[in-house]
Amino acid sequence: MFGRRTNDPAAPRRAAPPPPVAAPVAKPVEMKAATAPASAAAPPPAAPKVESPVEAQRRHSEEYYDVKTTVFNALIDTIDLTQLAKLDSAAAREEIRDIVSEIIQIKNVVMSIAEQEELLEDICNDVLGYGPLEPLLARDDIADIMVNGAHTTFIEVGGKVQKTSVRFADNAQLMNICQRIVSQVGRRVDESSPICDARLPDGSRVNVIATPLAIDGPALTIRKFKKDRLKLEQLLKFGSISAQGKTLLEIIGRVRCNIVVSGGTGSGKTTLLNCLSATIDNDERIITCEDSAELQLQQPHVVRLETRPPNLEGEGAISMRELVKNCLRMRPERIIVGEVRGPEAFDLLQAMNTGHDGSMGTLHANSPREAIGRIESMIMMGGFSLPSRTIREMIVGSVDVIVQASRLRDGSRKITHITEVVGMEGDVVTLQNLFVYDITGEDANGKLIGRHRSTGIARPRFYERAQYYNEHERLTAALAAAEVMDEDGNPLGENHG
Repeated sequence: MFGRRTNDPAAPRRAAPPPPVAAPVAKPVEMKAATAPASAAAPPPAAPKVESPVEAQRRHSEEYYDVKTTVFNALIDTIDLTQLAKLDSAAAREEIRDIVSEIIQIKNVVMSIAEQEELLEDICNDVLGYGPLEPLLARDDIADIMVNGAHTTFIEVGGKVQKTSVRFADNAQLMNICQRIVSQVGRRVDESSPICDARLPDGSRVNVIATPLAIDGPALTIRKFKKDRLKLEQLLKFGSISAQGKTLLEIIGRVRCNIVVSGGTGSGKTTLLNCLSATIDNDERIITCEDSAELQLQQPHVVRLETRPPNLEGEGAISMRELVKNCLRMRPERIIVGEVRGPEAFDLLQAMNTGHDGSMGTLHANSPREAIGRIESMIMMGGFSLPSRTIREMIVGSVDVIVQASRLRDGSRKITHITEVVGMEGDVVTLQNLFVYDITGEDANGKLIGRHRSTGIARPRFYERAQYYNEHERLTAALAAAEVMDEDGNPLGENHG
């Protein structure tokens, strides 16, 4: 096929102008129409005048993928995969590039140097990596990758979702990559087990839902984590928290307050939990429990535990409750639960209440007040026949601080509340906000303008704990410096949850 294409009457005309020519495979008439204006008017950008760039990209993609499929199949027939597996990544990549270059010459594939380099890289990614996902995974500015079947891929950048030109050859290739990802952590996804949570080597969270549940082809969602772990200093730089708020979070972690990080989906709960964990001393034994191990703790004494789904017979599942219970037998000093979403909330509260000060966890809630209700409802989901007041008293005795993270409508992520659990008034849990974020306006570009401020509370409930750790003066100074005065020169006042 490739040999006949070079004898096409259009070939001499295409060869006259230098390099940029698409792979001449299939649809010769369309290729002539696309390249004819370019040869007549010297500069290559003439083509978009005839048709929209989107249409040009789409046709180029189809032809490119035809060539790629042919070369890839020839590679699989040629290469010895067992020998390839013995090589390290760099050597294997070089070997594949050499063979693909030979195949391109043998089949007389007419491609520009840029297209040939792109083809070499894509085929290496298909054989050794995650195929078309590799360029997206390499970008550090992408927060989420959402693949909706073989031909549609979206990404989230800067809090906004946008469509990309990335596509897979077909659903079979997409499914192969999904299986490659989940098999690395000992899990499987197929028609008999079509839903799977997994992770990439860097800790990025992966969810796969395959056919027959996903009607238009496998749906792959990747929540990416940055290669360089974020710290509180970077949250300050991004404007997610103020300097005084950063100091307050450092003190809360340092004095071993029990912390619940609350927020909606994509609000940055896990990132914030990672940042808070940096305040933990290096001589403490930390045990983490997660559905998919995402936390990136830097302390030397960390034990990471992960739940396990049931096998094909529906047996062998290890739940979060069992992990948290087992933690108590492992002599932890701090327990960190990646995400509390069920009855394990009861066991986490028990752990917080039995000498494991400084334990942390995240949960889905839109406000600190709602977080208290969520904890109560999750405990009741476990079938515990306890009165509501008893559960609330347990929450008050266990949780010291709720840190609320939110993603605002302009895509920015902010820490909107640092709230203290104070006690009970009748049957109601009493909360007091120490630190809040007020939205004050919007700029010409649609970005929200706001400020972090203290609510005027000088001595939080954990003040004595701060004294014990010699952090009380820093605490008082941070709260005082963050106060915002009204027109009369008085603090704006307390803001109760």
